[in-house]
Amino acid sequence: MTAALALLVGAIIAGWLIPAVLHRVDLRRRDPLWLIVAWLVSAAGALLAATAGVVLLLLPGHVPGAPLLAVVHRCWSAVQHGSPPRVEEFVGLVGVVLLVAFTVRLAVVSVRGHRKRCSKRQENLAVLRLVARPVTNPSGILWLAHDEPLAFSMAGRPGTVVATEGLTRHLDPAAVAAVLAHERAHLNGRHHLLVAIADAIRVTLPFVPLFRQAPRAIRELVELAADIVAARDCGSAAVRTALLKVTGHGTPSTSLAMAQDAVDLRLARLQHDSRPPGRLRRTVSCGLAGLTAAVLPFLTGTGLLLGIAIITCPLGD
Repeated sequence: MTAALALLVGAIIAGWLIPAVLHRVDLRRRDPLWLIVAWLVSAAGALLAATAGVVLLLLPGHVPGAPLLAVVHRCWSAVQHGSPPRVEEFVGLVGVVLLVAFTVRLAVVSVRGHRKRCSKRQENLAVLRLVARPVTNPSGILWLAHDEPLAFSMAGRPGTVVATEGLTRHLDPAAVAAVLAHERAHLNGRHHLLVAIADAIRVTLPFVPLFRQAPRAIRELVELAADIVAARDCGSAAVRTALLKVTGHGTPSTSLAMAQDAVDLRLARLQHDSRPPGRLRRTVSCGLAGLTAAVLPFLTGTGLLLGIAIITCPLGD
């Protein structure tokens, strides 16, 4: 039972402490891609650790007899005189019920959210196509006859970029190209899906800081990631000009807009002109970030086991 409780507590601690660690990263200089991986994989790791803890509670007699676990169980028994198997089984069954409830709720929230987003998208696109110019450009961009410089992207099959004619009136060609490159980066990177996943987890477990804070963090990070793509294609100066002149008001709730989230942070990053690492280095950093985030709850549980062993073992034993 000790190992199971350590995993459960490790998952809880990770769910509360990981956001504080990730929020301390300087986004003006760091690559946002590995942070996106860290947020999403750490949520999955916390859930996996909690699931493993519940499984161990249901199978207390089948815990591997590793030396560390044997010592911890022996020392814990010296203090607690053991726990009745019925207690372990009861707690395990309660855990299974909670996990099943969470899984069902997550599935319901995800399906319902997907249907709602699709419905809103179809409604918005129907209205936009009525007022937009006929699509004659090969890029498939919907151009609206509006003087306010505005652009946003909407997920779907295929994804859609919507822009106003005010972009071409108030921005130079390089800045217009940067805006469009930014929105295409959202579609190519499946950023709308990442935000939707984070939203579904938040709705399912809003009381855990890791899950509650993930959607806003992911929204900011995907905007930074899209800026990097646009800056690589069009230059940092063009992206900065676009951010200063494009508005983020009046966009659909299911869209990602050029100037909607974390504008000040993105301007600061562009001022530093922080360039992302090469593809190999990015792949390695994302892999390491994902691995660390996934195993952190398990490492926390192992640390708790070691602490229990040190505290509860009789000195002469």
